[in-house]
Amino acid sequence: MTSVTRQQSHQLDTINRRLPIVILAMVVASALLLLALASFQWLSPEVDREFRQRGLANTTSVETIPAERGLIYDRDGEPLAFNQIEYRFGVSPNLVTDPATVARELALILNLDEFDIYRKITTTTGPWVLITTEGPVSAEVAQQVLDNEELSLPTRGERVWRRFYPQGTLASQILGFTIDENATGAMGLEAYYNDQLAGRAIDEVVSTVPLYAPEAVDEVRQQGMDLVLTIDRDLQFLVESRLAQYVAENNAQSGTIIVMESRTGSILAMASSPTFDPNNFINANAELLTTPAITNTYEPGSIFKILTVAAAIESGTVDENWTYNDTGSLEAASIVVQNSDRKSYGIRNATEVLVNSLNIGVATMAMEMGPDLFYQAMRRFGIGALTRIDISGEASGILKEPGESDWSESDLLTNSFGQGLSVTPIQMITAANAIANDGLMMQPRIVQQRIVGDDVQNIEPVVLRRVIGIDTAHAVRDMMVQVVLDPNGANLAAVPGYSIAGKTGTAQIPNAVGYEEGTSIASFIGFFPADDPRVTVLIRLDRPAGYWGSRTAAPAFQDLAEQLVLYLAIPNDTVRLNLAAQGGHTSTVR
Repeated sequence: MTSVTRQQSHQLDTINRRLPIVILAMVVASALLLLALASFQWLSPEVDREFRQRGLANTTSVETIPAERGLIYDRDGEPLAFNQIEYRFGVSPNLVTDPATVARELALILNLDEFDIYRKITTTTGPWVLITTEGPVSAEVAQQVLDNEELSLPTRGERVWRRFYPQGTLASQILGFTIDENATGAMGLEAYYNDQLAGRAIDEVVSTVPLYAPEAVDEVRQQGMDLVLTIDRDLQFLVESRLAQYVAENNAQSGTIIVMESRTGSILAMASSPTFDPNNFINANAELLTTPAITNTYEPGSIFKILTVAAAIESGTVDENWTYNDTGSLEAASIVVQNSDRKSYGIRNATEVLVNSLNIGVATMAMEMGPDLFYQAMRRFGIGALTRIDISGEASGILKEPGESDWSESDLLTNSFGQGLSVTPIQMITAANAIANDGLMMQPRIVQQRIVGDDVQNIEPVVLRRVIGIDTAHAVRDMMVQVVLDPNGANLAAVPGYSIAGKTGTAQIPNAVGYEEGTSIASFIGFFPADDPRVTVLIRLDRPAGYWGSRTAAPAFQDLAEQLVLYLAIPNDTVRLNLAAQGGHTSTVR
């Protein structure tokens, strides 16, 4: 017993001696732990940021909040393109307690495959998985998801903008369309102004854990720029419906019409047929997803003769006393030029060259001018160069010139009557409009205002350059009036009570071995009232059954012009001249 007692006493002494050491060690460890914990309050910014990012990665995700794309209006404020809110939905798998129920409910509402949703929920390791992979859903469908008690916790909706065109096919080739969930412009104005229309999106940190609120983001979204066009919605509708009628009546393959305000270069209407619906572009013929008025090049044929005559008068080569002897053929530069009807016309002056649309007449003028003066004039008219209208995809056309490897002297002759070169409809009307506008070439414009918030930028008409003098412009204008008045010219384009200046064109269509037989591009270009033009109009019909521009495009112009004078309230010549004599105002184009 004595030995046991001594042993216990020894152990007790040992414990008593070591206890302070143990207590001291515990105190030191506790102090170190407290210091470590406290040190988090004074971490360096880099370390603090690292810890925060690791925490956020487990509790949040980044969502891109798109800016609202800018709207597009016609000249009177009628909407042509705006946005609809839609939603795409995803699920946070870590918040799903019953995957089968969530999959079933989402499948019923979103009309998706239940098993596919279940698989995504149960196999995804990340904080969030997208369910609506086939595209966003409407706000009405989204509300059904949000109202469902089984889905309110694990499901999150992201707002996206979908572009919508309320007028359907109207002006679709001008507007273009957008693709993907970012609403990226794919053609037309939507593509040309894509960066400005898109605005500026932001990335926002959103929580994947209930009741957890991540730090706010200071960056502010910037809404896209709004555009106000020069297009008149109702006039655009009139032009599109009339064009479809002309194409059908003439059994043509397609057609284009441009209506330009003569003094400003503003496009009031621009249409091609057939067309497409930008709301359903995915199902449209891919060949229709262009703007033919600015992208399609063609040999203009005889409407080009007005430019040759203007150049000849401006250069001093042709005046009121100029004549030539039309023998029915002109041999020069290793080719033979003939008139389209293969007839000879004897002694003719410049006006008769245009009235009878004589190839030999304009070829003679071009030869007398020489290539330098001729091609300098064509460049001034903008042939072979972009007009730089603000729509994507514009083509420049082709104008070969002396010094280029593929130019020959025969090109001078054929170019004079619109063969061997190519233009776009917008190029041709811009050049011809310089004659209507007293020799001044205007920049064709389709946008008259750009708006960002309260900042409104007015886009004023721009004079590009003087192409010909006023006297030359008036001389050619008077010749074009005779073209419409003369029974041998384009009298089917005449509008009773109004002076019309115009010219027909019947262009052959080139192919690999020359020109197609029996097909043409028929056209008419004109402006009115001739002495004080309000509008310049180009009509082009591709491969019409009637072949000749005088039989197809000219009567189409007459019909459209009769509608335009009513819609634009242009008084007839008698009323207009009486008003002018009394000091009245006759300019009525809006």
